[in-house]
Amino acid sequence: MNKRDIGQEILDGIKEIKNFKSGQTQLKIQEIKDPSPAKVIRKKLSLTQLSFASLMGISVRTLQDWEQGRRTPQGPAKALLRIAENYPEVFTKMD
Repeated sequence: MNKRDIGQEILDGIKEIKNFKSGQTQLKIQEIKDPSPAKVIRKKLSLTQLSFASLMGISVRTLQDWEQGRRTPQGPAKALLRIAENYPEVFTKMD
């Protein structure tokens, strides 16, 4: 395991901010897009509503509400959907 030098990382971050403010560098920006609809992700993984809801840690009713447009995922649920979409092996790998 690689040991991190948190102090140095903080100093590097402060230096990067100073360089940005003085116009010497551009900050790295990465746009995070919303995940596809839950139903699309679930079908891509070939999972039932019950299985997908269980893996997401939500009730089937909540998943049905998302899939039928009555509610939209928020916060951590949105992040989990993003992971399920981009790294499906995390959800399909069963040990």
